[in-house]
Amino acid sequence: MSKDKDSRPSRRKALLGDRPGSYAIARQVRISPTKVRRVLDLIRGMDVGDALNTLRFAPQAASEPLYKVIASAASNAEQTDNLKRDELFVSQAFVDDGVTMRRIRPRAKGSASRILKRSSHITVVVEPRVAESAAPNRTRQEA
Repeated sequence: MSKDKDSRPSRRKALLGDRPGSYAIARQVRISPTKVRRVLDLIRGMDVGDALNTLRFAPQAASEPLYKVIASAASNAEQTDNLKRDELFVSQAFVDDGVTMRRIRPRAKGSASRILKRSSHITVVVEPRVAESAAPNRTRQEA
């Protein structure tokens, strides 16, 4: 059994590899993925503090769950890797489709239309800005 556990890919390894940082995932958020992506494109690549301030004042409904996910990822990085929130930035952020609930709306002549209530899985990865800028300097010195 331990062989199966070792062969299963790790989510952290897939998202971060050996780099320092952390991630957070919000599952089954009851907002459609297209609406979340609109807001997510605003904050991708920003520092964590700037992203949280942007989301705090964004009028879209998707900004609240995104705020929580980014705050959670930053908190995870502080707790597990002893990183400072000021040095972190949003390196990856993406939204996947969650479960779609199907409902019906009665229509004329006994027919029905389908209503799709979509949900999202939001994933945010934060990494320290210092580690990202230090790596290109090493490659320049080696070259």
